[in-house]
Amino acid sequence: MTMPLTADGRARVLSNGVEMPLLGLGVWQIPDGRPTERAVIAALEAGYRHIDTARLYRNERGVGAGLRGAAVPREEVFVATKFQPSDPDPERAAEESLRLLGVDYLDLYLVHWPTGDPRRHWDGFERIAARGLARAVGVSNYSADRLAVLLAATTVPPQVNQVEFSPFHYRRRLLEACEAVGVLLEAYSPLTRGHDLHNRTVREIADRHGRTPAQVLLRWAVQRGIPVIPKSRNPERIRENAAIFDFTLTDAEMAALDALDRTGGTASGH
Repeated sequence: MTMPLTADGRARVLSNGVEMPLLGLGVWQIPDGRPTERAVIAALEAGYRHIDTARLYRNERGVGAGLRGAAVPREEVFVATKFQPSDPDPERAAEESLRLLGVDYLDLYLVHWPTGDPRRHWDGFERIAARGLARAVGVSNYSADRLAVLLAATTVPPQVNQVEFSPFHYRRRLLEACEAVGVLLEAYSPLTRGHDLHNRTVREIADRHGRTPAQVLLRWAVQRGIPVIPKSRNPERIRENAAIFDFTLTDAEMAALDALDRTGGTASGH
């Protein structure tokens, strides 16, 4: 079940019709307050239209300040946050996230990680969707097996599965399983937290295109239609990471990057 790209090639259409931009800003480990606010404003000014945070990051208030501080209408920004599964009540947690963010609805609300039964908390997520607190709901770090168990028991299916994904974590079987059931795989840590930016293959491809290694890793994902949420608080890097829609990797370059996988093409979620 293929979820199409939008006409401009910069977003995927989720199974429920919601458009999810391929490029987002991740704010993990950015301190709340002015640092997060400035990063969000820099991203929106650079053309990003997708911001990803989580209750665990403790910076939803700063994200909200950034949303209000940028001259971009709320309805043009895809705002995602995540439910901490140690909390017993997803609805109450979503309402608190809305309050901290200062918005009336979320574009995406995710279970941050699986705990025990994959269906745990999902009835709350279905109520969140029914109430319009979130336009789309999903999961994070779910394996293909966990996803199958959840899908078999839902009336409102997850639209997204956010997992660590890059050429070095190329979980082919998980990607195939997600696409087969209409769940969009989203990539976190697409730059491998900077650990692999000096990889020889990545650098050689970057040099051929006159690009940075980070741009090559991000392009590898978006060229597959996979949303990415690179994290940065540096305005220059934020702008640099946005410049990934005006070049194309060759089939040979994509294959060379595919070959960097260290997971064995796993179907696991983390």
